[in-house]
Amino acid sequence: MNYRNQIAGIGVTNQRETTVVWDRHTGKPIHNAIVWQDRRTAPIIDDLISRGYSSHIRRSTGLIPDAYFSGPKIKWLLDNVPKARKRARKGDLLFGTVDTFLVWKLTKGRVHATDTSNASRTMIFDINRRAWDRTLLDLLGIPSDMLPEVKSSSGILGYTHKNLLRREIPISGVAGDQQAALFGQAGFEKGDAKNTYGTGCFILLNAGDQPPATRSGLISTIAWSLNNRVTYALEGSVFIGGAVIQWLRDRLRIVRKASDTELIGRTTHNSGGVFFVPALTGLGAPYWNMYARGLIIGITRDTTRNQIIRAALESICLQTADVLEAMTKTTKNRLRSLRADGGATVNNFLMQLQADLLGIPIERSAVPETTALGAAFLAGLAVGVWDDLNQLKNLRKVDRVFKPAMPAKVREQVRAGWKRAVRRALDWARPD
Repeated sequence: MNYRNQIAGIGVTNQRETTVVWDRHTGKPIHNAIVWQDRRTAPIIDDLISRGYSSHIRRSTGLIPDAYFSGPKIKWLLDNVPKARKRARKGDLLFGTVDTFLVWKLTKGRVHATDTSNASRTMIFDINRRAWDRTLLDLLGIPSDMLPEVKSSSGILGYTHKNLLRREIPISGVAGDQQAALFGQAGFEKGDAKNTYGTGCFILLNAGDQPPATRSGLISTIAWSLNNRVTYALEGSVFIGGAVIQWLRDRLRIVRKASDTELIGRTTHNSGGVFFVPALTGLGAPYWNMYARGLIIGITRDTTRNQIIRAALESICLQTADVLEAMTKTTKNRLRSLRADGGATVNNFLMQLQADLLGIPIERSAVPETTALGAAFLAGLAVGVWDDLNQLKNLRKVDRVFKPAMPAKVREQVRAGWKRAVRRALDWARPD
């Protein structure tokens, strides 16, 4: 059977802020990609803030000035790679997030494009006008010729080169990974929210057809564009989620497998007053502190390895609780439940702990990789595999619902201790 003939369309999803600059003639990147967690551009952000551009960035892009986003990464590449700025001015270099680079490669350079959800993560895209922001491009010294065309999240961006798969296949869906996950969770209604538990944790709440106010340390972003309509989202980005368990395994080597933490968490009744703030790459929402660093506090002679591991698991849930608290303040509405997906959701203890520390049910998706599912949904809608969103809603399946069981007083005590620990981690690495 020739499976190539059964492919109706291709959906692309990606780490959103990771930045690639390449030569438009050869297709060769001029430098390693700079990933979303990289902090090297913090001084660029400090300069923009000191010059008074924070308000403009928030108003135009919906984002908070931070090294997380793509714009300052482009500037760093142009400033630090030999002759890069000169090549960019001549029109020889192209920028893209990973989706753009993949589409460019799949089409053999015929299409240089991204979608609105990824463009909204660059810190150089006006989400109100849905166009590149000339002021920010000038501030960062980014030639507009480098930038991709911004297209719909669901629609045909182009076709794969016929030599790749022996026929041209439409690339019909593109979205950033977290927006794709919300789409894969069928979060189509205003107020629907999901958290993806992966390397980080990313909580997105469907905000409808108008950019939401960015208060309480949250950002406004484009969720997707579909049928000439744009849907916005309120987002809280947690930089270190499941990565804290990877760190315990690969760096401290106090767990052999990530899956071992489920049994350890279940058999360790509390953390013994230990708090682990995993600010290994600074802190994202709602703190947005590029200079925060990791901290384990509350250790005594009685502290055990298992209590440190439990504190690490708690940190994932407590960071999520901080974001949802900020969302409640911003929207004046408390969530009734939270949809959960991502690789870490297979940990039953983690999901129960999350329900306990939020005080609301957690609905675990039957498909952990809803990012891929969302990309497929967007691609399939564009080529007629599905007719509308109602069909997709009926495909959503919940594997299990975790209901809170922790007494409110205990929850409040844990969250208060966590906030004290976070305050001590802030600004640790800030230059004097």
